Amino acid sequence: MFQNPFANPEFLWLLLVIPLLVAWQLLKQKKSLVPLKMPSTKGFNKSIYNRLKPMLFVLRLLSISALIIGLARPQNSSETTKTETTKGIDIVMAIDVSSSMLAKDLSPNRLVALKEVASNFIKDRPNDRIGLVVYAGESYTKTPITSDKRLVLEALKEIHYGELTDGTAIGMGLATSVNRLKDSKALSKVIILLTDGVNNAGFIEPANAAELAVEYDIKTYTIGLGTNGNALSPIAYNPDGSFRYGMAEVQIDERLLEQIANLTGGKYFRATDNQKLEAIYNEINSLEKTEIATFKFYAYEEKFRPWAIAALVFFLIEWLLKNSLFKSFI
Repeated sequence: MFQNPFANPEFLWLLLVIPLLVAWQLLKQKKSLVPLKMPSTKGFNKSIYNRLKPMLFVLRLLSISALIIGLARPQNSSETTKTETTKGIDIVMAIDVSSSMLAKDLSPNRLVALKEVASNFIKDRPNDRIGLVVYAGESYTKTPITSDKRLVLEALKEIHYGELTDGTAIGMGLATSVNRLKDSKALSKVIILLTDGVNNAGFIEPANAAELAVEYDIKTYTIGLGTNGNALSPIAYNPDGSFRYGMAEVQIDERLLEQIANLTGGKYFRATDNQKLEAIYNEINSLEKTEIATFKFYAYEEKFRPWAIAALVFFLIEWLLKNSLFKSFI
C-alpha cells in the first residue's frame, strides 16, 4: 500500500503562490523603472549591490517555500507486518508400516510414495502443529505434535519397514493418535490415518478407538492405499533375508475406514496410484484451513523540523542583508 510522504499534503497547494509572487515582483520592477538619460550607465551596471539585490527576493521565496513544505509535514514511514494464527489445527498423521506397504502398485512402493506426498503436505501447513504415529502389529509415537516442521520432516524420512512387529493394528494406530491429541488446546484436532490392509493385530478394536476420537472431538480422515485387484507384494523371504515378491490380492477394509471417518466427522478416501494419493492429501489440505490474521503497524518519523529551520534561516539572512548591506539602497 502506498504511503503518502506528507501528513498534510493539502498545504502543498500553497506552493502555487510562488510563481504568482514572481510575476508580481517582475511587474512591480517594470513599473518602478524611470527613464533616465545619462552619458554612460557603465558604473551602475557594475554595482555589486544592484547585482545582489534580487537575492533578497529569492531568499524570501525560499523562506516561504520551506515554510509551506514544513507545514505539509514530510515524514518517513516504516511498515511492520505481524501474522498470527487465529484458528490453529493440530494434526497427527498415522502411518501404516506393515510389510504390505512395500507393495509396488505405487511407485517405487507404497511407503516411499506416501512419505513423499506426506512431506509436501507437512510443508504446506506452516502454521499448524503436526505429529507422527507409526503402526504395524503395534504402534508408537514417532514425534509428538510440534510446530518444528524440520523435526517432523526428518522423522518422516526415518520411517521404514521393520521397526515394528508385522501386522496391521488399525485400532492401535488410531488410539495412539487420539492419545497424542486428547490434551490439545487447538480449536481443531485432526487425524489422518492411512492403511493398506485390514485390522488383524493389536488389543484395541478400531471401533473403540473411533469412539475415543469422538469423545475428544477429533476428526479422522482415513485413506485406503492400494490398487484395485492384485499388486506386486512381498509374499515370502528369500534365503538372504530379502523379500520375495509376487502378485497378491489387495485387501482393504473399506467399510471399517468409512465407519471411522463418518463417526468422527471426517471423510474416507481410496488411493489407487501416486496421483490419486497426492490429490487426496491436497483435498484434505484444502478442507482443513487454518485461519490467519495479518496485522500491519506503521511507524512515522517527522521530517518537518529541517524545513522549518531552513525557512527561519532564509528569513533571517534576508532580514540581516536588508537591514545592513542593502539598507541604503532599498
